[in-house]
Formats: sequence, C-alpha cells, structure tokens
Amino acid sequence: MSEVLDRAGRPVRVGGAARREELLEAAARIVSRDGVQASMAAMAAEAGITKPVLYRHFGDKGGLYAALAERSTDRLMDGLQAALATGRTPHERVALTVDAYLAMIQAEPQTYRFLVHSTEAAPAQGQVRSFLRRLADLLADGIAAETGLQPGSVRSRAWGHGIVGLVQATGDWWLDEQPCPRAELTAELTGLLWGAYGSTSRP
Repeated sequence: MSEVLDRAGRPVRVGGAARREELLEAAARIVSRDGVQASMAAMAAEAGITKPVLYRHFGDKGGLYAALAERSTDRLMDGLQAALATGRTPHERVALTVDAYLAMIQAEPQTYRFLVHSTEAAPAQGQVRSFLRRLADLLADGIAAETGLQPGSVRSRAWGHGIVGLVQATGDWWLDEQPCPRAELTAELTGLLWGAYGSTSRP
C-alpha cells in the first residue's frame, strides 16, 4: 500500500474517513481481480493489514461487502443519471442509459458478478436490490414526465421495473457469452424498448 504524502513529499496521517476509503479501494481491487473468489484475507493483504483490523473498520464481512456494494451502485447511479440528462430526445436517453449500464458491467465484470451473484456477498445484495428499486423509480418518473402518464401510474412503474429487469438479465447473458459488441446489444435493447415507449404519446 502506498504512503500518503503532502505536496512537499512528507507523510500525512490518514484520518478515519480517508482510511476507510483507502481500505475500500484495496478491497475493490481484489474483487475486480478475483470476482466471486475474492476473500477477506486477500483484501486485508492488499491493504497491508490483518483481517481483524479490516473488521474493526467495517464491523464484519457483511459490513465490508455492503460498503463495497454501496460504493459501486452509487457510482453507477451517477453514470445513469448523467446519461438520462445528456440525451436530447427520449430515444437518445433510452440508448444512452442502456449503454451506460452495459459499459459499467463490461468495465468491471468481476465486481458485478461478485456483488450480484456471489453467495459470499449476500449482505451486499440488499444494497444491490435497493439500487435496482431506486433505478426503476427513477425511470418510472422519467417515463411519466415524457409520455404524459400520471406520476406513479401502474404503467410508468411497471415499465420502469420491467426495463431494469430486462437490461439486467440481458446484461448477464451478454457478459457470460459475449455474443456481440456492446454497441450492437445497446441498439437491440433500445429498439425493443422503444417499440412500446415511443408509441405512447401525450394525451
């Protein structure tokens, strides 16, 4: 683990919050490398500490995995919100949001598999489910605003949750089989979603 230095090159004492983030960075590197095989021992070794010290910062293994999931899903949510805000048309926003999700799991496939599918990371999966619900609600609000549907309507909420489930399931298949480039999959999913989404006009 590298030493933290100030601008003059002198060692700096790392505070609690900064130290916690430093340990999360070390743990994330191991998860990115080892995926579902990532272990607490390897994470502690990467951080240059022992497992008991790692536990003291996060309470237990579940606390560390939940913190890793929160860190990853917060970053993904930021990227998805940026995609939603970037598109100039509803069709562009659909395409950019789908692609932002696929880009994340493509960039960090081992992390994605660890957080979503590892039985060892079960405590993290509550954070992942919470993220998926937040994302579905975000999409439902956007769908209602753009199509003139009543906010909180069954249709906007069903579509929001349906889109999340569709893209996640398709992303899992795509990661495992790599049947096509990301751009092609983005176009296919956008076309599928747009068939219903684009046919709904404002009243």
